[in-house]
Amino acid sequence: MRQAVSMVARMGFRLQELPCVLGRQLSCAQDVLRRTPLYDFHLAHGGKMVEFAGWSLPVQYRDSHVDSHLHTRQHCSLFDVSHMLQTKILGSDRVKLMESIVVGDIAELKPNQGTLSLFTNEAGGILDDLIVTNTSEGYLYVVSNAGCCDKDLALMQNKVREFQNKGSDVGLEVVDNALLALQGPTAAQVLQAGVADDLRKLPFMTSAVMEVFGVSSCRVTRCGYTGEDGVEISVPAAGAVHLATALLENPEVKLAGLAARDSLRLEAGLCLYGKDIDERTTPVEGSLGWTLGKRRRAAMDFPGAKVIVPQLKSKVQRRRVGLMCEGAPMRAHSPILSTEGTVIGTVTSGCPSPCLKRNVAMGYVPYEYSQPGTLLLVEVRRKQQMAVVSRMPFVPTNYYTLK
Repeated sequence: MRQAVSMVARMGFRLQELPCVLGRQLSCAQDVLRRTPLYDFHLAHGGKMVEFAGWSLPVQYRDSHVDSHLHTRQHCSLFDVSHMLQTKILGSDRVKLMESIVVGDIAELKPNQGTLSLFTNEAGGILDDLIVTNTSEGYLYVVSNAGCCDKDLALMQNKVREFQNKGSDVGLEVVDNALLALQGPTAAQVLQAGVADDLRKLPFMTSAVMEVFGVSSCRVTRCGYTGEDGVEISVPAAGAVHLATALLENPEVKLAGLAARDSLRLEAGLCLYGKDIDERTTPVEGSLGWTLGKRRRAAMDFPGAKVIVPQLKSKVQRRRVGLMCEGAPMRAHSPILSTEGTVIGTVTSGCPSPCLKRNVAMGYVPYEYSQPGTLLLVEVRRKQQMAVVSRMPFVPTNYYTLK
């Protein structure tokens, strides 16, 4: 679920202000770049650091972007995503509070089960995408985009105060942990060597607290932003370097940065907030109608429901689609045209696919042009070239589910 400069200008990952995370009281208006607990670790391993929305983060390491991308698909890679906002929603009315600001059915989540959901406004626009986990420890664990931190934190804090003023039992805490993502087909095998829990019993979008390579109180969630099997590990900041070092001792694991993360998520058809979805996009327009819980649709009790629910049964004016083309790669803001040459939409994300050896992109087109197989034109460097609407994900996902 939500900007950058230099080599990542077209990626737009996540962050505006993180008031509490990692124990710093900083404003994004300041020139001081935030550093994750792994900053020195990145430098020691050849990380090429860039400014990214107020953070100093690695765009890549000694390996090329393409090599890192393919290593993730074939083995596994370690990403530092500690810039993400992690929060706990506490109290006996926590589910009621969360359902007052998201579209998902949080009440139906089993213990330690999570779901992708959306913050929406009354106009039906997407404020951010986020993952909500119903932990067995009596709180909701929420991970949301750093690029939306200001408004996400304000939204949740204001709602907590509103509920508290009505006598409800709710609270909010910002989690002061680092966040590491281990992604790729061998990720579980690598991680299993450092945990006592049987990871075969931890399917996609479930979570558990465990000791990981000697670091206690880690929350391991089977999820990620690459389309591959993998985990995100919320680790106490003091143990982040130890954990990263232990993981890298396995030759299967290499470090990867923002560049590979962006091309991997695009091959997997995953949205980047601020690029592919934003406050002007409804879930249905963004092809995210599946995030709306059935009970929530019927009750129409989430922000923007009066706009969003009717769209589920109608032909919205525009839809997010996948595109593939040969020739020059499509980039954000490239015009999309009908075969007659009329501009009908815009590319929101695009790159050459390292796996497919073809150019892939996402963009918005009118509903009548959204069917897979529809031929269109895209304008790249003032030249028009053929493109075809394609199903997403472009590369099959490999999430681990129990059979």
